[in-house]
Order: sequence, then C-alpha cells, then structure tokens
Amino acid sequence: MFPYLGLKASTNRNQIDERLQYQPKVFEFFTTANDMTPAGLDHLRAMVGHVQDAGVYKIVIHHPMSYQGEHNEVAVDQTSNPDGYQFLMTSSKKLIELAIQMDIQVLIHGAYNSPQSAILSNYPSIEAARKVTFSRLDYFQSIGGEHVMFENSISPLFDFGDPEIERVVIEHQYRLCYDTSHGFIVLHGDNAKLQASLKNLRPQVVHYHLVDSMGKFHDSLELGKGAIDWQSLKSVVNVNATNIFEINLKDQFNSQEMRASYDYLRAAWGMPVTD
Repeated sequence: MFPYLGLKASTNRNQIDERLQYQPKVFEFFTTANDMTPAGLDHLRAMVGHVQDAGVYKIVIHHPMSYQGEHNEVAVDQTSNPDGYQFLMTSSKKLIELAIQMDIQVLIHGAYNSPQSAILSNYPSIEAARKVTFSRLDYFQSIGGEHVMFENSISPLFDFGDPEIERVVIEHQYRLCYDTSHGFIVLHGDNAKLQASLKNLRPQVVHYHLVDSMGKFHDSLELGKGAIDWQSLKSVVNVNATNIFEINLKDQFNSQEMRASYDYLRAAWGMPVTD
C-alpha cells in the first residue's frame, strides 16, 4: 500500500543489510562510477540478487550522479567533454541491460543543477540544450522501455513545475520519477503549484522520491522538517507508483531519518504507521 517503506543504500553490503532488517517494500541503489567497472557491475548484480533473495522485488538502480568530479549530466557536451559523454552513454546502457535481465528499474536524472552559465558555455541557448536532453532521453526510453524512468531536477533542462517541460514530458510519454523536493525548489516553495504539478504528471509517475525541503535550495530534509504540505499531497500522487524516502542521513549505516519520514507520512495521511 502506498506509501511504501522505501529505502536507499549504496552497494555496500553492510548498508544494504541495515535497510533489509526493516523489511522495506522498495529498495533503491545509489551507484557511483566505481560500480560501472566490470568488477563493480558484478558486485551490483550480486547485491541486487541479495535484495531479491530477501523478498524485495521492487528495485530501482539510480545511475551514477557524477563522473570525474562533475555531475553525470544527460546534456553533457560530446565535443568539449567526450569522456563524460562516453560515461553517460555506456553506464546508462549497461544499467538498462542489467535491469532488463533482472526485471528491475533504472532511474536516470534528466539533469542535475548545472548553472545556466555552464549550460550556455556549451550550447547556444537553454532550448538547444533541452533539445539534446530530450533526444537522449528518447534514446534511453527506446532501449529501456518499461525498465527506465527519468527524474526531475532543479535545472532548467528538466525541471517539473515548468509548463513547457511538463508539456514535452507528457507528449513523449516518459515514465517518471518525481522528486518532491526538486519540484518544491523549482516552484520557490509554493505548495499549491507543487500540488498542481504532481497532479498534472500523476499518470506518468511510476516512482517518487519523497523528500522535504524549505523550497530554497537542495536540502533533502526528513519529512515534517521542511515546508511541504504533506497532508495535501495525498490526493495528487499516483498510488500505483513506488517510492523511497531520499533523506540526508547523519549516518549512512543507519536509515533512521528515512524510516521516521515513512512514519510521519503515514500519520499525516491518517494511516496505520505499520502495515
């Protein structure tokens, strides 16, 4: 039943086992460039199997956030950064292949948070960079099908809350991951606009990152610690989607803030805290 107890961890076995003791219904892997090496992919495959053996079958792999100290941007310029482009394409394809083989999901960020000045240093306009972004997402969708989803960002290249982005997303029928904090930040802390955006994209959202925020910058707060009106979101989310609680942890080997967020949301929605 939505919301699920959805937890996130790296490919570290100790982190994974800490999460599994709480019997999550959804598990998301945070990966790095090291996980994309042959040995890293073998370990990732083994850890996915380990989570499946524990009875968790709703599994998402988050593509690496960075490469060589820079965000792993879908819009990376192929000419000025050929290594970054090669990493984006090969890592995404490898993860999609793994997801198809193991019947799980891959999450690719449509963008991260490159400043406009950085985008415009490689492209003549934001619109031109967006065109490249959507072209590459189209490609990933064509090879990933029901095994790939795209997450919103705070970048103008893929920011939910922007009517033009949402129009194109709907037109392309992308499977989406909606990060509530990213949407709230893009909309400058406006709860009514966040609700409208969530409702507009609801049919295409297959996964949520449920995260609180003050709506000013990327703070990844525990639910109830920010300014999002969680009670109002109950009527605008897709209850057929999965979710995790993507909260900054004080200790990466203790998922307390994620689990507290799950309890908070269940209480806010008038649901039993435990299934």
